[in-house]
Amino acid sequence: MAVIKFAPLNIPLERRLQTLAAAYYVFFFLIAPPLSIFIAVYLLLTSFWWITALYFIWFVYDFRTPERGARPLSFIRNGINWRYLADYFPIKLVKTAELPPQHNYIFGSHPHGIMSIGAYTSFCTNGTGFWDAFPGLKTYLAALNGQFWFPFRRECLLTSGMIACSRSSITHVLNNSNGGVGVAIVLGGAEEALDAHSDCYDLLLMRRKGFIALALETGHVVFRRYAGFSPPIFCGRGMFNYTFGILPFRTPIHTVVGTPIAVEKKLNPTQEDVDRLHEVYREELRKLFDEHKQKFGIDKNVQLNFY
Repeated sequence: MAVIKFAPLNIPLERRLQTLAAAYYVFFFLIAPPLSIFIAVYLLLTSFWWITALYFIWFVYDFRTPERGARPLSFIRNGINWRYLADYFPIKLVKTAELPPQHNYIFGSHPHGIMSIGAYTSFCTNGTGFWDAFPGLKTYLAALNGQFWFPFRRECLLTSGMIACSRSSITHVLNNSNGGVGVAIVLGGAEEALDAHSDCYDLLLMRRKGFIALALETGHVVFRRYAGFSPPIFCGRGMFNYTFGILPFRTPIHTVVGTPIAVEKKLNPTQEDVDRLHEVYREELRKLFDEHKQKFGIDKNVQLNFY
């Protein structure tokens, strides 16, 4: 017979706030999408129908913003709630090299995980101290276009620095800056997210070559980033218990930012050029994993696999 283990009443306020920050993140990414649609439709059936009508006009007017650099606001991205979220697991940033702000960067982020908590906290907020570790660098996180179709929630994504994951969107951000811009792409996508489970070190990468072609065409530096843990959402804990719920467990996430891979600009890269740089990227990513895995409790015989 299962026994529910409740959280004690004398837990410090700091930990309560951390749990609240994690609950907000789960709400925002799992519950807010369908809820926002429900609210928009419900308002149409009430005397407040004009709110949805006005928002629809705004949505049409502002439709291209995810493709044009979003609308990042520093006070949102530097909110103390993101520090609490990072401390909940905790999420730790591991810096292995400097990132001179004179250059622009494309970050390949692995693995996808259930909700990309490590990627969002590192690139859309300063929760892990990323911008303190790499001063002068402004970062964005590329997301599927569908993320920007949910009313009201869409505005929150734009203010946190999320942009559409498309060639035109990423190119716009990188080419409209003289340096100091980084765009992170979570390369595994939904397919890799469905395979996320404990002790899984298989990355969907062999068919992901568009970011390599983009790096060659723009001449921007490519980075590897590996987060060592994928939070289990459907086998989690609750706000006031440790037995069941949809909150992730307090398991450390270590975000390791590797050294840059220099890219020679080629306006029309051949398939051979793409394949060659893709191979270099895989080798460097595996090297990054091997150099740090034992520091974070991964057996030395475990290998990073690509499919």
